Amino acid sequence: MMDASERAARFAALHESGCFALPNAWDAGSARILAHAGAVAIATTSAGIAWSLGRRDYAITLAESLDNARILIAATDLPVSADLEDGFGPSPEDCAMTVRAAAEAGLAGCTIEDTTRDPASPIHDFDHSVARIRAAVQAARAVGRPFVLTARSENFLNGRPDLDDTIRRLVAFAEAGADCLYAPFLPDMDAIAQVVAAVSPKPVNVLGGPRAGFVPMATLAAAGVRRVSAGGLITRAAYAHTLELGRAMVAGDLAKLAGGPAGSEVSAAMRGEGD
Repeated sequence: MMDASERAARFAALHESGCFALPNAWDAGSARILAHAGAVAIATTSAGIAWSLGRRDYAITLAESLDNARILIAATDLPVSADLEDGFGPSPEDCAMTVRAAAEAGLAGCTIEDTTRDPASPIHDFDHSVARIRAAVQAARAVGRPFVLTARSENFLNGRPDLDDTIRRLVAFAEAGADCLYAPFLPDMDAIAQVVAAVSPKPVNVLGGPRAGFVPMATLAAAGVRRVSAGGLITRAAYAHTLELGRAMVAGDLAKLAGGPAGSEVSAAMRGEGD
């Protein structure tokens, strides 16, 4: 199994050209399934971790997030990047500490959001947001190996559909040294293209696709997107299917239980066969 430096170098290289998928796992089994599916790297999902613990989104600690990351790192030979929410604290020092802890856990990178977790004022002020990312970048550069620091602008997930402010923030994050830029749920392909152009040549991550309706990855690649992640979308689909089958069973419709893959196929994925 590759060490942290080798995985980190491979992850950084994936951002240099083309467009790659970064599916999000939430436990060892999902990590192995995604590796079996052909993923070249995986990310954690804070929502998925919380749901797997029977909690709402944003109800995990930094320690729990990093414990989960270590599980994913041990489960496969893939580079792993972590969704580290708002850096688990409001200050630049909190963000720097979180990045240092992420690197010590063996992660190849992480994301830091500009959210506050305060519903009344959900986004950090511009200058403070930039200071937080600058501190995170400085911590990443001190790691001594590649570490992809992704800076996220969360306007569109927090009732602030302001593309100009989102681009202003992403440009400032890029100038502060962020390696990859990310604004979840941009409204359409035109907005995605504007973000890509604004921060070029820095790579841009897109969550699934535009909110107006997901498109083929080839369309995102043609627009200059370098990375496409799933956030909690795969976890949501897995739990939705569990809910569907549970309701069917409770209602007596046992035939629906017969539609899944053979246990031997799942076991093969868990053993790494066919990867």
